[in-house]
Amino acid sequence: MNREIAIVEDEPAIAANYSEALRRQGYRVRVYENRKDAMASFESRLPDLAIIDVGLADEVEGGFDLCRQLRTMAPELPIIFLTARDSEFDVISGLRLGADDYLTKDISQVHMLARIVALFRRVEALSDRNAKDEELHRGELEINLDRMRAKWQAEPLDLTVTEFWILHALAKSPGHVKNRQQLMDAANVVLDDNTITSHIKRLRKKFQAIDSTFDGIQTAYGMGYRWNLSEE
Repeated sequence: MNREIAIVEDEPAIAANYSEALRRQGYRVRVYENRKDAMASFESRLPDLAIIDVGLADEVEGGFDLCRQLRTMAPELPIIFLTARDSEFDVISGLRLGADDYLTKDISQVHMLARIVALFRRVEALSDRNAKDEELHRGELEINLDRMRAKWQAEPLDLTVTEFWILHALAKSPGHVKNRQQLMDAANVVLDDNTITSHIKRLRKKFQAIDSTFDGIQTAYGMGYRWNLSEE
């Protein structure tokens, strides 16, 4: 499948460099210099993956705003921030808004392409599931792997690709502690401790928005996280 990637980057030379690298790998590429133009296009047709800079034209945090808008439109769309802003605050902010990955512009093209391939692989993995694996039930939690959907108390959870696979890894083995490496392997992505923590916090908030008493994802301090058996 010839996948389409959108690049939202206000520096033409950098955008051209990324575009050329992606096209060499067989991807179709659309480039936008600002949030307004990107959003107008996305409302007509979504890409298969979006790569977004944080600062866009005269909007210092235009990329964050665009990510927020995109997440409302398409909870499952893979989103990567690719930016010069490398402070821990910016990284955490981007992930809290629902980005699947946050890369800085000093990353090599080879590494960037590997992260993109990994994100697409996680999406493609859904179509490789056997019928017996299509649905997972844990008490009031329902996970449909074929549609990449999850529900709590029959209410839909709008999860990113990364959040979905982390949740699936935890719920698949209730009571068993999953460490950072195991969660990364399940999500097929490289994340540090703070990034994992941010994804877990977002997951909890999404459950708690439906059920304020939710305690299904527990922290095993110094070890990792587990799905609470009492929530089955």
